Amino acid sequence: MFRIGYRTVKTAVGASIAIMIAQAFQLDFFASAGIITVLCIEKTRRKSISISWARFLAALIGIAFAVLIFETIGYTPLSVGIVLLVFIPTTLLLKVKEGIVTSFVLMMHIYTVSDFSFELFLNELALISIGIGIALIANLYMPSKEKGLEKLQSEIEDCYGKIFHEFAAYIRVGDNIWDGNEITEATTILQKGKNHALQNLENHVLRYEDVYYHYFKMREKQLDIIERMMPLLTSMDYQVIQGDMLADFMDDLADGVHPKNTAHIYIEKIEELRESFKNMPLPTTRDEFEARSALAHLVRELEQYLMIKEQFKPIKEYKVFR
Repeated sequence: MFRIGYRTVKTAVGASIAIMIAQAFQLDFFASAGIITVLCIEKTRRKSISISWARFLAALIGIAFAVLIFETIGYTPLSVGIVLLVFIPTTLLLKVKEGIVTSFVLMMHIYTVSDFSFELFLNELALISIGIGIALIANLYMPSKEKGLEKLQSEIEDCYGKIFHEFAAYIRVGDNIWDGNEITEATTILQKGKNHALQNLENHVLRYEDVYYHYFKMREKQLDIIERMMPLLTSMDYQVIQGDMLADFMDDLADGVHPKNTAHIYIEKIEELRESFKNMPLPTTRDEFEARSALAHLVRELEQYLMIKEQFKPIKEYKVFR
Protein backbone atom coordinates (compact mmCIF):
# COMPACT_ATOMS: atom_id res chain seq x y z
CA MET A 1 0.00 0.00 0.00
CA PHE A 2 1.31 3.45 -0.94
CA ARG A 3 2.04 5.69 2.03
CA ILE A 4 4.06 8.84 2.63
CA GLY A 5 6.34 8.73 5.67
CA TYR A 6 7.07 11.64 7.99
CA ARG A 7 10.65 11.87 6.68
CA THR A 8 9.40 12.28 3.12
CA VAL A 9 7.06 15.06 4.23
CA LYS A 10 9.87 16.81 6.13
CA THR A 11 12.16 16.56 3.11
CA ALA A 12 9.58 17.98 0.71
CA VAL A 13 8.53 20.83 2.99
CA GLY A 14 12.10 21.62 4.04
CA ALA A 15 13.40 21.75 0.47
CA SER A 16 10.54 24.03 -0.57
CA ILE A 17 11.14 26.44 2.33
CA ALA A 18 14.91 26.50 1.72
CA ILE A 19 14.43 27.37 -1.96
CA MET A 20 11.83 29.98 -1.07
CA ILE A 21 14.17 31.68 1.43
CA ALA A 22 17.15 31.58 -0.95
CA GLN A 23 15.01 32.97 -3.76
CA ALA A 24 13.67 35.73 -1.50
CA PHE A 25 17.24 36.81 -0.79
CA GLN A 26 17.87 36.76 -4.55
CA LEU A 27 20.76 34.35 -4.22
CA ASP A 28 22.35 32.89 -7.31
CA PHE A 29 21.75 29.15 -7.77
CA PHE A 30 18.94 29.42 -5.16
CA ALA A 31 17.62 25.93 -6.02
CA SER A 32 20.81 24.46 -4.53
CA ALA A 33 19.57 25.41 -1.05
CA GLY A 34 16.78 22.85 -1.52
CA ILE A 35 19.28 20.22 -2.69
CA ILE A 36 21.41 20.78 0.40
CA THR A 37 18.34 20.49 2.63
CA VAL A 38 17.38 17.17 1.02
CA LEU A 39 20.90 15.84 1.58
CA CYS A 40 20.95 16.93 5.23
CA ILE A 41 17.65 15.36 6.36
CA GLU A 42 18.63 12.39 8.57
CA LYS A 43 16.91 9.65 10.56
CA THR A 44 17.91 10.94 14.01
CA ARG A 45 18.60 14.30 15.67
CA ARG A 46 22.10 13.43 16.82
CA LYS A 47 23.14 12.19 13.39
CA SER A 48 21.59 15.26 11.79
CA ILE A 49 23.73 17.58 13.93
CA SER A 50 26.98 15.68 13.35
CA ILE A 51 26.37 15.33 9.60
CA SER A 52 25.43 19.00 9.26
CA TRP A 53 28.67 20.09 10.89
CA ALA A 54 30.61 17.75 8.58
CA ARG A 55 28.87 19.17 5.51
CA PHE A 56 29.52 22.77 6.55
CA LEU A 57 33.21 22.16 7.23
CA ALA A 58 33.61 20.20 4.01
CA ALA A 59 31.93 23.04 2.09
CA LEU A 60 34.46 25.57 3.38
CA ILE A 61 37.35 23.25 2.50
CA GLY A 62 35.87 22.54 -0.94
CA ILE A 63 35.45 26.23 -1.74
CA ALA A 64 39.03 26.91 -0.66
CA PHE A 65 40.42 24.12 -2.88
CA ALA A 66 38.22 25.16 -5.81
CA VAL A 67 39.32 28.80 -5.65
CA LEU A 68 42.98 27.89 -5.27
CA ILE A 69 43.08 25.40 -8.15
CA PHE A 70 40.64 27.12 -10.53
CA GLU A 71 42.35 30.49 -10.13
CA THR A 72 45.81 28.90 -10.52
CA ILE A 73 45.27 26.36 -13.32
CA GLY A 74 42.12 27.73 -14.91
CA TYR A 75 38.44 26.91 -15.11
CA THR A 76 38.71 23.69 -17.13
CA PRO A 77 37.38 20.13 -16.76
CA LEU A 78 40.93 19.05 -15.90
CA SER A 79 40.91 21.47 -12.98
CA VAL A 80 37.68 19.90 -11.69
CA GLY A 81 39.37 16.49 -11.67
CA ILE A 82 42.40 17.88 -9.82
CA VAL A 83 40.15 19.56 -7.24
CA LEU A 84 38.41 16.24 -6.51
CA LEU A 85 41.72 14.36 -6.36
CA VAL A 86 42.81 16.70 -3.58
CA PHE A 87 39.45 17.37 -1.91
CA ILE A 88 38.10 13.82 -1.45
CA PRO A 89 41.18 12.43 0.39
CA THR A 90 41.15 15.55 2.59
CA THR A 91 37.53 14.94 3.65
CA LEU A 92 38.36 11.32 4.42
CA LEU A 93 41.35 12.40 6.49
CA LEU A 94 39.28 14.95 8.42
CA LYS A 95 36.33 12.50 8.71
CA VAL A 96 33.87 14.83 6.95
CA LYS A 97 33.26 12.66 3.88
CA GLU A 98 29.49 13.19 4.25
CA GLY A 99 30.02 16.69 2.83
CA ILE A 100 31.53 15.59 -0.49
CA VAL A 101 28.33 15.87 -2.53
CA THR A 102 27.12 19.19 -1.10
CA SER A 103 30.59 20.68 -1.46
CA PHE A 104 30.81 19.56 -5.08
CA VAL A 105 27.55 21.39 -5.78
CA LEU A 106 29.10 24.62 -4.46
CA MET A 107 32.37 24.04 -6.31
CA MET A 108 30.43 23.68 -9.55
CA HIS A 109 28.81 27.05 -8.92
CA ILE A 110 32.29 28.61 -8.80
CA TYR A 111 33.26 26.68 -11.94
CA THR A 112 30.13 27.84 -13.76
CA VAL A 113 30.68 31.52 -12.92
CA SER A 114 34.40 31.17 -13.73
CA ASP A 115 35.21 34.33 -11.82
CA PHE A 116 35.52 34.03 -8.06
CA SER A 117 34.63 37.04 -5.93
CA PHE A 118 33.82 37.82 -2.32
CA GLU A 119 30.16 38.25 -3.30
CA LEU A 120 30.14 34.74 -4.76
CA PHE A 121 31.70 33.38 -1.56
CA LEU A 122 28.95 35.05 0.51
CA ASN A 123 26.36 33.63 -1.90
CA GLU A 124 27.67 30.07 -1.43
CA LEU A 125 27.96 30.53 2.33
CA ALA A 126 24.34 31.68 2.43
CA LEU A 127 23.19 28.68 0.38
CA ILE A 128 24.91 26.13 2.63
CA SER A 129 23.69 27.93 5.78
CA ILE A 130 20.07 28.05 4.61
CA GLY A 131 20.11 24.43 3.41
CA ILE A 132 21.66 23.06 6.60
CA GLY A 133 19.65 25.37 8.86
CA ILE A 134 16.29 24.33 7.43
CA ALA A 135 17.31 20.65 7.64
CA LEU A 136 18.24 21.04 11.31
CA ILE A 137 14.91 22.73 12.06
CA ALA A 138 13.05 19.98 10.19
CA ASN A 139 14.90 17.33 12.16
CA LEU A 140 13.76 18.82 15.46
CA TYR A 141 10.60 16.77 14.92
CA MET A 142 11.20 13.08 15.42
CA PRO A 143 8.29 10.79 16.25
CA SER A 144 8.69 9.13 19.64
CA LYS A 145 9.66 5.49 19.55
CA GLU A 146 8.74 4.85 23.17
CA LYS A 147 5.28 3.46 22.38
CA GLY A 148 6.86 1.02 19.93
CA LEU A 149 9.48 0.09 22.52
CA GLU A 150 6.80 -0.51 25.15
CA LYS A 151 4.98 -2.75 22.66
CA LEU A 152 8.15 -4.77 22.01
CA GLN A 153 8.74 -4.96 25.75
CA SER A 154 5.24 -6.37 26.24
CA GLU A 155 5.77 -8.86 23.39
CA ILE A 156 9.03 -10.22 24.83
CA GLU A 157 7.42 -10.63 28.24
CA ASP A 158 4.50 -12.51 26.70
CA CYS A 159 7.01 -14.78 24.92
CA TYR A 160 8.86 -15.55 28.13
CA GLY A 161 5.60 -16.23 29.94
CA LYS A 162 4.54 -18.74 27.25
CA ILE A 163 7.96 -20.39 27.29
CA PHE A 164 7.86 -21.00 31.05
CA HIS A 165 4.30 -22.34 30.85
CA GLU A 166 5.48 -24.76 28.15
CA PHE A 167 8.48 -25.74 30.27
CA ALA A 168 6.14 -26.47 33.18
CA ALA A 169 3.87 -28.58 30.97
CA TYR A 170 6.84 -30.54 29.65
CA ILE A 171 8.07 -31.32 33.17
CA ARG A 172 4.60 -32.60 34.15
CA VAL A 173 3.66 -34.70 31.13
CA GLY A 174 6.86 -35.14 29.15
CA ASP A 175 6.88 -34.64 25.38
CA ASN A 176 4.19 -32.29 24.08
CA ILE A 177 3.30 -30.53 20.85
CA TRP A 178 5.21 -27.31 21.59
CA ASP A 179 7.28 -26.31 18.55
CA GLY A 180 9.54 -23.83 20.37
CA ASN A 181 8.46 -21.00 18.08
CA GLU A 182 8.53 -18.52 20.99
CA ILE A 183 12.32 -18.90 21.24
CA THR A 184 12.78 -17.77 17.63
CA GLU A 185 10.19 -15.06 18.09
CA ALA A 186 11.94 -13.79 21.22
CA THR A 187 15.27 -13.55 19.37
CA THR A 188 13.66 -11.45 16.64
CA ILE A 189 11.90 -9.16 19.13
CA LEU A 190 15.09 -8.61 21.14
CA GLN A 191 17.09 -7.64 18.05
CA LYS A 192 14.37 -5.28 16.92
CA GLY A 193 14.07 -3.84 20.42
CA LYS A 194 17.80 -3.10 20.68
CA ASN A 195 17.82 -1.45 17.25
CA HIS A 196 14.81 0.74 18.11
CA ALA A 197 16.32 1.62 21.49
CA LEU A 198 19.58 2.77 19.89
CA GLN A 199 17.65 4.86 17.38
CA ASN A 200 15.62 6.33 20.22
CA LEU A 201 18.87 7.23 21.97
CA GLU A 202 20.11 8.97 18.80
CA ASN A 203 17.06 11.25 18.95
CA HIS A 204 18.14 12.59 22.36
CA VAL A 205 21.19 14.77 21.84
CA LEU A 206 22.24 15.01 25.51
CA ARG A 207 21.39 11.43 26.50
CA TYR A 208 24.12 8.80 26.42
CA GLU A 209 22.29 5.79 27.85
CA ASP A 210 18.90 4.31 27.13
CA VAL A 211 17.00 2.26 29.70
CA TYR A 212 15.19 0.34 26.98
CA TYR A 213 18.48 -0.81 25.47
CA HIS A 214 19.64 -2.03 28.89
CA TYR A 215 16.28 -3.74 29.34
CA PHE A 216 16.52 -5.67 26.05
CA LYS A 217 20.15 -6.60 26.74
CA MET A 218 19.04 -7.95 30.11
CA ARG A 219 16.31 -10.04 28.46
CA GLU A 220 18.82 -11.24 25.88
CA LYS A 221 21.04 -12.63 28.63
CA GLN A 222 18.01 -14.33 30.13
CA LEU A 223 17.19 -15.88 26.76
CA ASP A 224 20.65 -17.47 26.70
CA ILE A 225 19.80 -19.18 29.99
CA ILE A 226 16.37 -20.24 28.72
CA GLU A 227 18.07 -21.89 25.73
CA ARG A 228 20.44 -23.70 28.11
CA MET A 229 17.44 -25.08 30.00
CA MET A 230 15.94 -26.84 26.99
CA PRO A 231 18.44 -29.75 26.79
CA LEU A 232 17.96 -30.31 30.53
CA LEU A 233 14.22 -30.61 30.04
CA THR A 234 14.53 -33.06 27.16
CA SER A 235 16.91 -35.24 29.20
CA MET A 236 14.22 -35.88 31.83
CA ASP A 237 12.47 -39.16 30.99
CA TYR A 238 11.40 -40.00 34.54
CA GLN A 239 8.63 -38.22 36.45
CA VAL A 240 9.32 -37.30 40.09
CA ILE A 241 7.36 -35.29 42.66
CA GLN A 242 10.08 -32.64 42.69
CA GLY A 243 9.30 -32.06 39.01
CA ASP A 244 5.70 -31.12 39.81
CA MET A 245 6.96 -28.68 42.45
CA LEU A 246 9.34 -27.04 39.97
CA ALA A 247 6.60 -26.94 37.32
CA ASP A 248 4.34 -25.08 39.77
CA PHE A 249 7.15 -22.60 40.35
CA MET A 250 7.62 -22.10 36.60
CA ASP A 251 3.91 -21.45 36.13
CA ASP A 252 4.09 -18.89 38.91
CA LEU A 253 7.18 -17.32 37.33
CA ALA A 254 5.50 -17.24 33.89
CA ASP A 255 2.62 -15.19 35.30
CA GLY A 256 5.06 -12.77 36.93
CA VAL A 257 7.12 -11.71 33.90
CA HIS A 258 6.90 -7.91 33.76
CA PRO A 259 9.15 -4.80 33.73
CA LYS A 260 9.11 -4.27 37.50
CA ASN A 261 12.03 -5.72 39.38
CA THR A 262 10.44 -8.33 41.63
CA ALA A 263 13.09 -10.97 41.00
CA HIS A 264 14.03 -11.03 44.70
CA ILE A 265 10.59 -12.49 45.50
CA TYR A 266 11.15 -15.42 43.14
CA ILE A 267 14.75 -15.89 44.31
CA GLU A 268 13.40 -16.38 47.84
CA LYS A 269 10.83 -18.85 46.51
CA ILE A 270 13.44 -20.84 44.62
CA GLU A 271 15.63 -20.97 47.73
CA GLU A 272 12.68 -22.42 49.61
CA LEU A 273 12.18 -24.91 46.79
CA ARG A 274 15.84 -25.95 46.93
CA GLU A 275 15.61 -26.46 50.70
CA SER A 276 12.50 -28.59 50.22
CA PHE A 277 14.39 -30.77 47.73
CA LYS A 278 17.24 -31.23 50.24
CA ASN A 279 14.86 -32.36 52.99
CA MET A 280 13.19 -34.98 50.79
CA PRO A 281 14.33 -38.65 50.77
CA LEU A 282 17.30 -39.50 48.56
CA PRO A 283 16.61 -41.11 45.14
CA THR A 284 16.34 -44.90 45.20
CA THR A 285 16.85 -45.65 41.47
CA ARG A 286 19.25 -44.46 38.79
CA ASP A 287 16.39 -42.95 36.73
CA GLU A 288 15.15 -41.00 39.72
CA PHE A 289 18.69 -39.82 40.49
CA GLU A 290 19.21 -38.57 36.91
CA ALA A 291 15.82 -36.83 36.87
CA ARG A 292 16.45 -35.08 40.17
CA SER A 293 19.97 -34.14 39.07
CA ALA A 294 18.54 -32.46 35.95
CA LEU A 295 15.98 -30.69 38.13
CA ALA A 296 18.74 -29.41 40.44
CA HIS A 297 20.58 -28.08 37.40
CA LEU A 298 17.37 -26.40 36.21
CA VAL A 299 16.99 -24.74 39.61
CA ARG A 300 20.51 -23.31 39.34
CA GLU A 301 19.79 -22.00 35.84
CA LEU A 302 16.54 -20.42 37.02
CA GLU A 303 18.41 -18.76 39.85
CA GLN A 304 20.87 -17.28 37.33
CA TYR A 305 17.93 -16.14 35.20
CA LEU A 306 16.43 -14.32 38.19
CA MET A 307 19.72 -12.82 39.34
CA ILE A 308 20.17 -11.18 35.92
CA LYS A 309 16.79 -9.48 36.37
CA GLU A 310 17.56 -8.54 39.98
CA GLN A 311 20.72 -6.71 38.84
CA PHE A 312 18.79 -4.70 36.27
CA LYS A 313 18.46 -1.14 37.52
CA PRO A 314 16.26 1.21 35.46
CA ILE A 315 17.92 4.58 34.80
CA LYS A 316 15.47 6.71 36.76
CA GLU A 317 16.77 9.97 35.34
CA TYR A 318 15.53 8.94 31.90
CA LYS A 319 12.61 6.59 32.39
CA VAL A 320 10.89 4.69 35.17
CA PHE A 321 9.05 1.57 34.06
CA ARG A 322 5.45 1.33 35.06
